[in-house]
Amino acid sequence: MQAIYKDFLIRDWQTGDRDPVAEVIGSVLAEYGLDWEPVGADRDVLEVENYYLVTGGEFWVIESQGQIVGTAGYYPFHRGEKVVEIRKMYLLPQARRLGLGRFLLQELEKAIAARNFQQIWIETASVLVEAIELYESSGYQPATGVETARCDRIYVKNL
Repeated sequence: MQAIYKDFLIRDWQTGDRDPVAEVIGSVLAEYGLDWEPVGADRDVLEVENYYLVTGGEFWVIESQGQIVGTAGYYPFHRGEKVVEIRKMYLLPQARRLGLGRFLLQELEKAIAARNFQQIWIETASVLVEAIELYESSGYQPATGVETARCDRIYVKNL
């Protein structure tokens, strides 16, 4: 993946991104009063190769002026055949309210469809109000079966 949105570069994750990506995600979680869980919900960030790359998913970083300001990824999900979960879609404050989140979600959906997946799940937390508004306005439907402790909402969309 490589795309440009305004002044942002969206590209595939590289090994050297591990620490800055963890810092970005940890910062956004803290901003919303959520905990960074390196041995739990956030283990996938520290093991991108195992969770995303070898399973048929993708993990992207978003850069602005050479600094990582966001992340987004997906990988196959156990809720059925041809199913993925979008994960770790986080943007630092300076990358928000510019349409980047909607652009990222649309690019994720295109990439997921291109790999012949048919259904997308997303878990989130009620405190992430902007994310919930984005998902609901993009055709994601509330569902049940949240599996991540810090999340209290789950959405699904058929492609």
